[in-house]
Amino acid sequence: MVAPPSNLSDFPEAEILTLLDQLPRMQHGTLIKQVFETILRMIGREADRLDWKILNYALLDMEQGFQIFYPYRHIRKVTIFGSARIPADSPEYKMALEFARHVTQQGFMVMTGAGGGIMQAGNQGAGPEHSFGLNIQLPFEQGANPVMETDPKLLDFKYFFTRKLFFLRESDALALFPGGFGTQDEAFESLTLVQTGKAGPIPLVLIDRPGGDYWRSWDRYIREHLLGAGLISSDDPSLYTITDNLDQACEAIAGFYRVFHSHRYVGEQLVIRLKSQLSQEGIEQLNQEFSDILVKGEIYPSSALASEKGDETEHLPRLALYFNHRDFGRLYQLIAAINRLGVPSPELEHPEQK
Repeated sequence: MVAPPSNLSDFPEAEILTLLDQLPRMQHGTLIKQVFETILRMIGREADRLDWKILNYALLDMEQGFQIFYPYRHIRKVTIFGSARIPADSPEYKMALEFARHVTQQGFMVMTGAGGGIMQAGNQGAGPEHSFGLNIQLPFEQGANPVMETDPKLLDFKYFFTRKLFFLRESDALALFPGGFGTQDEAFESLTLVQTGKAGPIPLVLIDRPGGDYWRSWDRYIREHLLGAGLISSDDPSLYTITDNLDQACEAIAGFYRVFHSHRYVGEQLVIRLKSQLSQEGIEQLNQEFSDILVKGEIYPSSALASEKGDETEHLPRLALYFNHRDFGRLYQLIAAINRLGVPSPELEHPEQK
């Protein structure tokens, strides 16, 4: 089999054709072949130079992200969002630093935007060995902070959209501290993605300094102007937790993975992987409380389905259900109920392992 070089331009044309012929027999070869076919279709159509630049830089962004994160794929990560302009002597900075220190002591790793302010506090509290920095190339304000500037886990992204892709793809929890337009954008985009099922479910924790009103006033706006006008569901506030208490913030994340492990869709079914099996009584209680989010059937216990065989989570017990793909606030409530009803086994109690 032809071994692909680091630079595809080093390949003679015949070897490229041989590689394309062999792709379906390689691991993930069908998907790789589809990537090549997409590029070939683009070559055959009219496109501006800018189109090719966007494609090129987006692929370069994704290449570095895939490469750097792959060795850490089994460690849960908490992303910390917040303003780059918050000074180091502020209560918010100190709380972000302590929050990062606490979650890394639990075993999580921390991701930030690698800038100053809250981002630097997050990397400082976690330490470089437990940190990632996802920097964005800007003409101002966004050089990498001193904690991450020489670390190999610092990524420099050309585009915001590829950077956001990796924030959401790699995050197992989001912690948002006060910030400006960027933080608000990250908060609303994260909520949009989990509300529509394009990301998550993961815990979203909005953290303020003790006695602070930044996120409480934000929540009042959400409830008065969005919920009050019927623009969001009454269950959508279940997608996030607001607190000004460090212990509560950490527990909101660790508790989310107390029994719940992960999820995936298999055909029309939502499969929820668990760290330990629920009792029959507990499953009956879930069916009584959450029948409204089922399109048919019941919530039932299951082992790994056929398409999950060989999966790294194959050994975990599961719940399967025909979810309506609409009420994600209720899905978060279902996960909270699972975590209340179940008892994690001692060997799987670590929330940071996935």
